[in-house]
Amino acid sequence: MIHDSILGPYQEIITAKAKDNKVTSKSQDGGIVSSIMIYALEKNIIDGTIVAVPSKEDPWNPEPMIATTKKEILKGAGTKYTMCPNLSLIKEATREYGLEKIGTIGTPCQVMGLRKMQTYPMGVRNVTDKIALSLGIYCMENFPYESIKTFIQDKVGVKPSQVTKMNITKGKLFITHTEGEGKIPLKETHGYEQSGCNYCMDYVAELADISCGSVGAKPGWSTIIKRTDKGKSLIDQAIEDNVLETAPIDEGKFGLEMLNKLASNKKKKNQKNIDKKLDLGLNIPFTHSSKKENPYENR
Repeated sequence: MIHDSILGPYQEIITAKAKDNKVTSKSQDGGIVSSIMIYALEKNIIDGTIVAVPSKEDPWNPEPMIATTKKEILKGAGTKYTMCPNLSLIKEATREYGLEKIGTIGTPCQVMGLRKMQTYPMGVRNVTDKIALSLGIYCMENFPYESIKTFIQDKVGVKPSQVTKMNITKGKLFITHTEGEGKIPLKETHGYEQSGCNYCMDYVAELADISCGSVGAKPGWSTIIKRTDKGKSLIDQAIEDNVLETAPIDEGKFGLEMLNKLASNKKKKNQKNIDKKLDLGLNIPFTHSSKKENPYENR
């Protein structure tokens, strides 16, 4: 196990994409999240998972859904840049669906929330022991629906209902819509994000079993961080069963170096925000103590 002050604990980092065309055609950045969850379901490692699916009213305002089939998992394929309360269905998954082995997918803050639930299971007893797999997604920041709706209209001049795809790459948010494509420099989205994002120190879901995202991989692929023994075993098994196509991660500036840079930048930037609160004698969010800390210190 490598204990890295920037990327957190992990055993190996690779790049990969799904081999199933039915998965990649519906997914983003190689279909890794969907592919891993489908494989875990087929191998009886999980008996269901919670995915974020487009709501009937607006596809960019997602809602959580309990998925117990490949078809249902694929309904949640593709990146959503708005918040979705996936953890809110954990009780329902166990008590109404009878799931005994739940897979979860979430941003770093959601993974942290899951681990807190497992550590302090107040109100969720006999539920958290049924969490079988945690898959974390890289995240610099996330947006309330009303915020993303506003900046799409203001910056691109279209309604969310006209948007067919959103993707963040090369420092810009690319928005594909029915009339073409718009792009917004990420620095122009600051101020629209959820306020808690300004104090989060985790870019790569350090507490997950497996973390993944497009940063550090070539287009159409994702990087996979194998963290726990459970996570590593699952990925290794999927590779052996020809579910994933893999390649070593590039150590250069567009590979591992870029992943480290973004994770490091988030820690440094948000530590400054935390320090400002401390200087004013204000409370600070979630994991941090009342003292100023080194942003690279493992938590």
